[in-house]
Amino acid sequence: MIYFIIYLFLEVMVSVSISSAIGGFATFFEILFSAFIGISILVNFRNTLVENMTAVSYNCIDLEQFQRLDLFTLFGAILLIVPGFLTDIVGILLQFSVFTSMIVNHYNVKSNRCNTSFEDDNIKIKKDSDVIDVEIIEHDTTLE
Repeated sequence: MIYFIIYLFLEVMVSVSISSAIGGFATFFEILFSAFIGISILVNFRNTLVENMTAVSYNCIDLEQFQRLDLFTLFGAILLIVPGFLTDIVGILLQFSVFTSMIVNHYNVKSNRCNTSFEDDNIKIKKDSDVIDVEIIEHDTTLE
């Protein structure tokens, strides 16, 4: 309960100081713009989740890092939707940490630094698919 009161106090202080500097009209459009960005991040969350799952399957990131990346994305998007300057600042910072991690993970996948041992299995399967299984039945052609 005390943390919520501290957050509320800080949110009011930051919002009043920024709103007085930029004006009411700009504050209104900032609230709409940040909510639009937060909603678009939530809509595109499926793509981020697929990229993170691919990175986990390539062993580029571990399961703990996977969970942390997804939680930061969701929490940051929700903070962007909630009106207020402090929540927008924290939401944007959470998104930047996710984007930098995604760029690093995407680079690791492209540069083949990740463990892709199951790709070797697929190559073996492709090589074996060219082999035709044949049963050889020997017939004795001589008459008895």
